[in-house]
Amino acid sequence: MPDQSAGNGLNLQQALERLDEPTVLYRQGEHAVYWLGVPEDTSFRSNIYLIRDGDHGLLVDPGSRHLFDQVYRRVTQIMPPQSLAGMILCHQDPDVAASMGQWLAVNPAMKVLTTPRTQVLLPHYDPPPYDYYDVEANPEYLLPSGRSLRFIPAPFLHFPGAFTTYDAGARLLFSGDIWAAIDLNWQLVVDSFADHIPALDLFHTEYMASNLAARGFARRLQGLPIDAILPQHGSIIGPTMVPEALEYLQNLRCGTDIIYAGLSER
Repeated sequence: MPDQSAGNGLNLQQALERLDEPTVLYRQGEHAVYWLGVPEDTSFRSNIYLIRDGDHGLLVDPGSRHLFDQVYRRVTQIMPPQSLAGMILCHQDPDVAASMGQWLAVNPAMKVLTTPRTQVLLPHYDPPPYDYYDVEANPEYLLPSGRSLRFIPAPFLHFPGAFTTYDAGARLLFSGDIWAAIDLNWQLVVDSFADHIPALDLFHTEYMASNLAARGFARRLQGLPIDAILPQHGSIIGPTMVPEALEYLQNLRCGTDIIYAGLSER
């Protein structure tokens, strides 16, 4: 496996060594990004991340209820879970958001950072009252260090209110279901994008709406320096493969492109 380290603080090679504990993907000063797991023996495993900025912690897509205990234990190895400031929910699916009530029980003051369309559906998990942060009205989130997170809309990939989170200082893109993959031969970091495409196709061709939606989102990333893509499923895409990942979206045929392939435009 080639070393995919690039940029200040990013070390994906280290991520290959220990999968039984929180894995540091990026660290510079008091700002760090961790992979929390979860290494399930399934082709549809979830990646849960933690952004830590000093004493300020944000969970990224905290996951299912049945994963809560394991994720909680991993957070305790990094910081007191009771001090977590919030959770980012890129959409409302249970593999992303079902544990939100359990985390709010740990710290009722946690903010829930998400879109209005997702916010409409979250009450179906019957969570306790919480502080809602609208990422569309407030697309930049300032961290205590002065660094910031930027929220980038990704409509219809695969949910109308889906969005991604860009850590501007770390140059990492938390992409949610975009660039998610389904693969039993899983590894944390992609070592060959060409070999990874079939695993991407298994997810994208059926879950994503259309090539128009994919190209529209890719256009929103133009000019954005990205050192790694961190999806919610599958493997992390390192810096040397980011151009290939963007090209994949540009050429993707999926969803309505396939289902209604026989219809002509009017």
